[in-house]
Amino acid sequence: MNWITNYVRPKINSMLGRRDMPENLWIKDPETGEMVFHKDLESNQYVIPASGYHMKISAKERLRYFFDDGIYETVENPKAPVDPLKFRDEKRYTDRLRDAKAKTGMEDAVLNGVGTIEGLPIVATVQDFAFMGGSLGMAAGEAIIRGFETAIEKKRPLVLFAASGGARMQEGILSLMQLARSTVVVDRLKEAGLPYIVVLTNPTTGGVTASYAMLGDVHIAEPGALIGFAGPRVIEQTIREKLPEGFQRAEYLMEHGMVDMVVSRLELKSTIARLLKILTHTPLEPVPALADLSHEADEKTAA
Repeated sequence: MNWITNYVRPKINSMLGRRDMPENLWIKDPETGEMVFHKDLESNQYVIPASGYHMKISAKERLRYFFDDGIYETVENPKAPVDPLKFRDEKRYTDRLRDAKAKTGMEDAVLNGVGTIEGLPIVATVQDFAFMGGSLGMAAGEAIIRGFETAIEKKRPLVLFAASGGARMQEGILSLMQLARSTVVVDRLKEAGLPYIVVLTNPTTGGVTASYAMLGDVHIAEPGALIGFAGPRVIEQTIREKLPEGFQRAEYLMEHGMVDMVVSRLELKSTIARLLKILTHTPLEPVPALADLSHEADEKTAA
């Protein structure tokens, strides 16, 4: 039996060219349990086709989907002190940073890009939840400020994609200082007369929600995104009451006036481009159907 198992079966498998199935070939829908082919999901911007569930995506993927033809120029982030408090819990903070950098290929949780959407030049700032939960530390704070400064310098609107668990506990009060600093730079952008649009993705919580993420001219949320300061479980334990169905989800917040609109990721680019053209007084392209009707009317008048 060992001879068959150890020699004959491997020999047959090699002759037939048997290969192991890639683990990420299919992805499970967290809501319905449906299995979705990875390539189909990727081509649909990681939105489950059947249920519309929006999966988390990296900052680089976000910019690639958002900018025209996926082309953009990355803005170099400023250097910031590493582990200023020499923090350690179960692991050293420096070890956590090293692991996060290896996992995401990013220096910290924020990525800035300069490019165009439907021909309109903009600056986009994206938080990556995969980098320590998108937490806001000194390096991330400096990167966000650099994004706003770039928009002011180039006189371009800024679109910010928020995704965060809040302030980074390993940096203590130094992390909380970034909330005030980012608020100041938001005011500078508005003083320059430049539009600021915020896209709230899943999740956007903590100090990020209490600062720059809720200071936009327009607030757009992705469907089903969790948005709030403290989490639902903490609130329930504090007030000792059951929260309403869908509390702190994007749709609930829109109904109660906390966000302006809920827009699918598949329609974000066109929606934001139209908003920015209105805010910057850029002529809008005519709707094809209306343009055709106008052309037909001119022809009839001429006849």
